[in-house]
This record gives sequence, C-alpha cells and structure tokens, in this order.
Amino acid sequence: MTLNAHLSALKMPKAFLPSLGVIATGVLLMTMQTTSAQAAGQYYNCANANGCKLVSNKYWTSSHTKTQYPVVLVHGANGFNRLFGVLDYFYGIPETLMSGGSNVFATKTSAIHNSEFRGEQLLQQVKTISAISGSPKVNLLGHSQGGIDIRYVAGVAPQYVASVTAISSPEQGSKTADVAMEELQLSETSLVTQALLPIFELLGGSLDIGSGIKVQEQDGWQTLQALSAKGSAPFNAKFPAAMPTSYCGQPADTEVNGIKYYSFSGIGQITNGLDPSDYLLAATGLAFAGEPNDGLVSSCSSRLGYVIRDDYKMNHLDSVNQVLGLTAWGQPDPKTLYRDQVNRLKKANL
Repeated sequence: MTLNAHLSALKMPKAFLPSLGVIATGVLLMTMQTTSAQAAGQYYNCANANGCKLVSNKYWTSSHTKTQYPVVLVHGANGFNRLFGVLDYFYGIPETLMSGGSNVFATKTSAIHNSEFRGEQLLQQVKTISAISGSPKVNLLGHSQGGIDIRYVAGVAPQYVASVTAISSPEQGSKTADVAMEELQLSETSLVTQALLPIFELLGGSLDIGSGIKVQEQDGWQTLQALSAKGSAPFNAKFPAAMPTSYCGQPADTEVNGIKYYSFSGIGQITNGLDPSDYLLAATGLAFAGEPNDGLVSSCSSRLGYVIRDDYKMNHLDSVNQVLGLTAWGQPDPKTLYRDQVNRLKKANL
C-alpha cells in the first residue's frame, strides 16, 4: 500500500505529506546526531609482554576531552597500570577521560629502574599504541618518575609525541632521595645497599606480577641515583627540552621540536586525615626543610614547559587520586585537573 493510500485510509489530507517528510527528516538527523555523540571512548591496559588489552569503553555525550591523538598514562617509580585487574594507578582517571571522548592507554614499565631504561620500554609501548590506534602521535602524561620517562621518549623519538605533561615529577631530583643517600651513606657496594635494594626490587617484581606481566628487570640503585639531584643532572643535560636553567627558575620554552610541554604539581602532605599514606608523606617531606613540597617532590623541581600550577593543595599520591580517592577536602578533584588538561590539549589541536 502506498503512503497516499495509508493517508486515505487514515482519512488524513494529502497536504499532511510534506509535514511527514519534515518529521522523518528530523528523526533521521536526531538519530545521526545521537549516533555521533555516542561514539565510545576506550581504555586500554598496555604492557611490554602482552601488548594492549581493551579494559572498557564508554559512550560519551560531550567531546570535552576528545583529543586528536590518544592519551597515554605513564606511572611513576614502584608503579603499576591496573593491579590484579582491579585497581588503577591513575585511580578513576581513565574513566573520567573516557566520558569526555578520550582514547586512553595505561602503560607498564619496570617498577624499579632509571628513566632511560624505563623510557626505552615506554617507547616500545608507544609504538604499539600508535599501531593499534592508527595515530601517528600520542599525548604523554606521566606521574612522578613517569614524567621523566616521557621526556626520554620525546627526546629520542619526537615523531611519536604530540605533547608531554609531567605531573608531580622530580625533574631536577628529589631531596628525599638525596637525604636517603646521605644519611645512610649509601654506595653501590655498601652493606646497607646490599641489604635494602633487593627488598625494593622484590617489591618491583611483585608489582609487575600484579599487573599481569612477567617480572621485568629491576634495579633499585639505578632508581635511587636517577631520582637524586646529582643523578638527574646528566639526564637533564641529555634531554634539556623545556627545562628551566636553574633549580627554582621558570622554563623559558613551552614547545620544542613541535612538542608542547606542560606540568602541574601540588604542595602539602596531610591533606586528608583518613588517608594513612598522608602521614608517611609527612615524614618523607621533612627532607625538604620547609621548602614547598608534596612529600616527595618540591614545587621547584616539578617545573617543565608551561607550568599550569605548582601549588595545588595535593600531596604526591593525591595527584593520581590515591589512595582510593581520599584527597584534600574542598579542593579541586584531581580527576578534574586531568580532565582540564586533556581539554587544554584538545584546544591546542593535539
């Protein structure tokens, strides 16, 4: 039966036909818009041994964090990506970014090693991510030592990197590492070193296993050296891009070799009395002798490229929304800081 016949049967005037056409067109357009708006942001868990595995995807209704290039999250020392398939290092952050349209990849390197070693592992994963996503470049966001590792990748393979964002990273070393080496009079061959470092390396191996990969090479001494002020100097001489020229100076460059550099960090140690890790950070923060710090990293040492802020009210673990979201009351939610930064990348066409 034709449409005219249907209209006659329903005793509807033929003049109503154009109206039906308009309605049908409107419904089609709304359907197309809904389909477009509900494209899924994706979250992948990546590791050297296993490549990248899709963890989840989420339909989004805004494109607030829909960047041109994928977002790659890089953990710090003693880090993991998704522990025992349940706990994300960047707690709740991948889901927040997915909800705005981001494609997110969490990487996994040796928990305990220096940034050139870890950076080379990271580079291999970046290449895998590029192949999986079909994207020639990625946006690298690194926390703590991860913010140094990503500088290595940007330095040796800039063709893969659109942006670098260092989060609470000891770019010029941590005084906590300095004090540990001085007070314990550590050397690579000392008895104290020989007793302590295997414990840290065992922890690193455990985190690898918990992340679902085989144990990678761990080296506690290399980590301690890399995170000290003295040990960070040779690395910074090799990879000076977007670094300040003095310890407490501001970076002069925010873009090098076509790569945009950013950083943000916080100060304070006890930010939430319910979080037991805050009290440990209060103890490690004593090494800074009153200099503004987050328990492990000073504001001065965290600066790289465009410094968004170096005085957020958050300690070192708050900056990845840990432990389990117990962060400072009445302060910006760490997840919002990531969302804002990825939106900043989007606006820069990255």
